[in-house]
Amino acid sequence: MQKEKIIVGLDIGTTKICALVGRKDEYGKLEILGMGKAQSEGVVRGVVVNIDKTVNAISQAIQEAENEANIDIRVVNVGIAGQHIESIIQHGYITRSTDHEEITLDDVNRLTNEMYRTVTPAGKEIIHVMPQDYTVDGETGIKEPVGMSGVRLEADFNIITAQTSAIRNINHCVKRCGLEIENLILEPIASSMAVLTDEEKDAGVVLVDIGGGTTDVAIFHEGIMRHTAVIPFAGHIITADIKQGLQVTDKNAETLKVKFGCATADWIEENQFVNVPGLPGRPAKEVSIKQLAHIIEARMQEIIELVHNEIVKSGYVGRLVGGIVVTGGGSQLRACQDVFQNMTRMDTRIGHPVEYLGRSKAESAKSPMFATTVGLVLAGFRALDDRYEKYLQMNTTTRPSKNGKVEKTVTRSKDFFSRIMESTKRFLLDDVDDKKGNY
Repeated sequence: MQKEKIIVGLDIGTTKICALVGRKDEYGKLEILGMGKAQSEGVVRGVVVNIDKTVNAISQAIQEAENEANIDIRVVNVGIAGQHIESIIQHGYITRSTDHEEITLDDVNRLTNEMYRTVTPAGKEIIHVMPQDYTVDGETGIKEPVGMSGVRLEADFNIITAQTSAIRNINHCVKRCGLEIENLILEPIASSMAVLTDEEKDAGVVLVDIGGGTTDVAIFHEGIMRHTAVIPFAGHIITADIKQGLQVTDKNAETLKVKFGCATADWIEENQFVNVPGLPGRPAKEVSIKQLAHIIEARMQEIIELVHNEIVKSGYVGRLVGGIVVTGGGSQLRACQDVFQNMTRMDTRIGHPVEYLGRSKAESAKSPMFATTVGLVLAGFRALDDRYEKYLQMNTTTRPSKNGKVEKTVTRSKDFFSRIMESTKRFLLDDVDDKKGNY
């Protein structure tokens, strides 16, 4: 049964590595069975740079999650991010043998799988092929072609690529921990599954996930992900600015940001100060909270400007009724929502992953900083493209049985999401270097 299916999400982030174990409860909500966290020291801006440190942190997080959930973890959904992520729009088509039969889910799958053959730059691999709008025999703007009649089926696709070496290093770390990757998922897609509502995605919305190493952007319109980007500035660069601007240690800079940080200096009065411990044998240092806010504000404004540039680049300016949803650890800065709203002139809210959560052994999972991990678990129960569930319903028919009762018949083509992910999974599990014995 669906509620007995257990999924594990593994977020290999710049600041933390988190493992989350979940299953669906009787109400269709996600029940968190266990959670494990470890400090991430081998990842920079979403990319693994130290295998041993990353392996140790993954092992620690998995062990904690196993102990709390009382299960043995062997398969995980893993997130991927980093500045190496790229997104391009590509057009594809197939010609069907007849127009007398309706377009089926197999036809849609065939077209999608064809796009995995798209030539990519050297050192790049396709991780997602996200259908946009379809065209059937010249009729454009079709979102759901299944059930229509036509010979030529075309579509635009958002093709997302990642650096081959980054994929291999993630795979290497996970395999050294005795785990298998079920799905490799772009982190902003996972975050969107945890914090965005169907209404927001249909109306048009911008997801901004401010993590430790990168700020991830995903733009949705009419329920479809239209644009994605990775900005190489996030929480760690703010901490580095504080360290340099106030002449304090890394640890003290991070503490100042978390405890006293604010995204705008307008919220802070002039006479607020805090004492920061000095190095051994040196006196404490008095720091102005307003000066701290000025430092944070400057970097936040730069991040927001870059986010706005991505909105402009997407071509959906003025069409995003759902505004902006900010999530991730960086969204917890005071006044973050107000600064986004004032600079972009778009309605903004903070995204907490509570919409789809039920009971939980780890209340901290409801924090925005765990949105990606929650989304990685949800991805085990839902397709990345919401249209897949509608396709299944369209393939459901009723017919009378021999005894006169009406029976429901479901014609299920192979899972749309699984078919899309197969190419990536084959690459991960049958890597050429692996066959050579390098792993």
